[in-house]
Order: sequence, then C-alpha cells, then structure tokens
Amino acid sequence: MKKRTSITQWQHEILTLHLPKEGLYVDATMGNGHDTLFLCRLAGEKGHVYAFDIQTAALSNTRALLEKENMLDRVSLILDSHAHMEKHLEPETADAILFNCGYLPGGDHHLATRPETTVQAIHAGLKILKSKGALSLCLYSGGDTGFAEKDAVLRYLKELDPNRYTVIVQEYYNRPNHPPTPVFICKK
Repeated sequence: MKKRTSITQWQHEILTLHLPKEGLYVDATMGNGHDTLFLCRLAGEKGHVYAFDIQTAALSNTRALLEKENMLDRVSLILDSHAHMEKHLEPETADAILFNCGYLPGGDHHLATRPETTVQAIHAGLKILKSKGALSLCLYSGGDTGFAEKDAVLRYLKELDPNRYTVIVQEYYNRPNHPPTPVFICKK
C-alpha cells in the first residue's frame, strides 16, 4: 500500500506541472527549508528564490539544508515577516509564492503564522505575482493553530475578483481530525 501523500508533497507535484523552470519564486514561510529547497531545484542555475521567516532558527536550519545540497547561490534568505515581502520584491516579478502556515516544526508553537499577517502577506504576494503565476497555501486548523487563520484566509480569498484570480480550495475528504487544506490561486 502506498504511503499517503503529505500536503506539501501534493502541492509540489501540482506546482512542478504548472510552473516555468528557472523562474523567480518566493517561499513566504521558510520554516526548516524544505519548500525553499524544492523551489531552488525548480529555479535551477538561472532562477532565484526569496525565502522569508521571522525566526533565526528557520534561517539557520534552511541555510544548513541548502549548503548541504549546494544551493545557497540560488536563494536570498530574509529575516523578515512574509507580510513585508513587498519591501524586497518588485510588483509582478514572481512566478510562484508558497505559504506553509502554522509553526516551525520542532520550534516554539507560540510563534506561528497569524491571521492578520498572513492575509496581509497574501495581499502583498498577489501584487508581486506575475500574470499566470501561482500562489500556493497549506492551511492548518485545530490543535495549536486553531481555526482563526484558516477562516480569515478563506474569507479573504472568497472576495478576490474572479476576473483576475482563480482560487481553488481542496480538501482531504476522508482524513479525520481537521486535516490541512491545500489552496491554489492562479493570477489571470
């Protein structure tokens, strides 16, 4: 029996099918660097990745992972909130932006993404995203993170102009205990 696919594996597979290679990508929530590594591989030698986190542990963990994989030259690791990504990137320059909300695995669960800053970051990300670019979200609820962030993000996304964005919200229909919600936004 095949092991069930994690939300990040699922999103990586979808994005690999639809994103241009060697582009400019953003990891809005760096964490331990696994999404950053995925994006660095997609970026290749000609593309570039910007990765954001507010925790120095996230930068250290990601730097170590990318150094081991010999990919540090493909990334800018930024110690700043994803809500401030507009300070670091020009409008309509990113091919894709990934969010993996929640807390740093193995870190302090009190330091987690929050509804107000995540919605602000998505708003900024949509400005940075190129036409035909994709924004991907892994939303969690229950447990430590509660439902507030997921609910706030979904309310915000429901109000996006359907003439400018296609929003696809998926669900793990047969998994118990509030499984994560994968979301894709395509800019027209």
